Amino acid sequence: MMNRAKKRASRNRTLTLSVAEMAELEQKLLKPSGRPLSLKEIENRIIQDDFLHAIDCLPDAFADLMILDPPYNLTKEFRSVKFASMGDEAYIRYLESWFPKLLRLLKPDATIYLCGDWKCSAADYLVMSRYVHVRNRIVWQREKGRGALANWKNCCEDIWFGTVGRDYYFDVESVKMKRKVIAPYRQNGKPKDWEETDQGRFRMTCPSNFWDDISIPYWSMPENTDHPTQKPEKLIAKLILASSRKGDFVFDPFLGSGTTAVVARKLGRRFAGIEINRDYCCWGQARLERAEADSSIQGYVDGVFWERNTLSEQKKRSSGE
Repeated sequence: MMNRAKKRASRNRTLTLSVAEMAELEQKLLKPSGRPLSLKEIENRIIQDDFLHAIDCLPDAFADLMILDPPYNLTKEFRSVKFASMGDEAYIRYLESWFPKLLRLLKPDATIYLCGDWKCSAADYLVMSRYVHVRNRIVWQREKGRGALANWKNCCEDIWFGTVGRDYYFDVESVKMKRKVIAPYRQNGKPKDWEETDQGRFRMTCPSNFWDDISIPYWSMPENTDHPTQKPEKLIAKLILASSRKGDFVFDPFLGSGTTAVVARKLGRRFAGIEINRDYCCWGQARLERAEADSSIQGYVDGVFWERNTLSEQKKRSSGE
């Protein structure tokens, strides 16, 4: 259970739940107990189970998009479960123990995103390339990171982009970014590939495989939980918008505190996620219920991804601050 004694700042918006709330939310989780599950049963549900057991209960070829965020090759505690760092070959064997089993759950034109860091990224690519078509590697910058005196500060992570087949869906228009124009070139006296607004000069740019506009969840953000490796909603939103249509099915077998499910709901996709930890499942369920009333995603407004901090600056100018 969550440490109730932890003192939080008055403006801390990290999700907290009482014992009674946790018990009520737990009743809404799906617990398969080894029985086969239909598509209708898993749709828009959080499944509390060991994913290696649960995937055998799931139907064939139901997922249009799968987002994988397994434990990285680091020693890390996830509540009562501890993942221990291992050698490269051992980590490859760990990936091989479950990655091929997930392919049965994917449609022929499905997309896969696999998250990792510098230490496990090579293993991620090696295993993924054995079974699917690897299309690209996304590197995303996170502003937090522990400094080191004898090494480079680690402040980025990887996401490998792959597809089951050669035909797949990708919507580039949905993930373009609105950036400030530094060099406002003109052609025949008119703006070239940018627009002038009351708030400044902006350009819509195609997304690259380096993302420097992500803010990881922290205590003043309503999406924040006490999960140690929580992914930002904005990050997951890019993956979902680029590689699925409204109504498509998004699947996450390492759901954690529920971010993939929450963003899928906010963006009008169906979803299912698996998580073994009861607290994390309840946090995810609470966030799903909040998403019914609030579909906002920080950094994504009116169908546009904003460069880090530019939206807040625009709001200040428009309000006359």
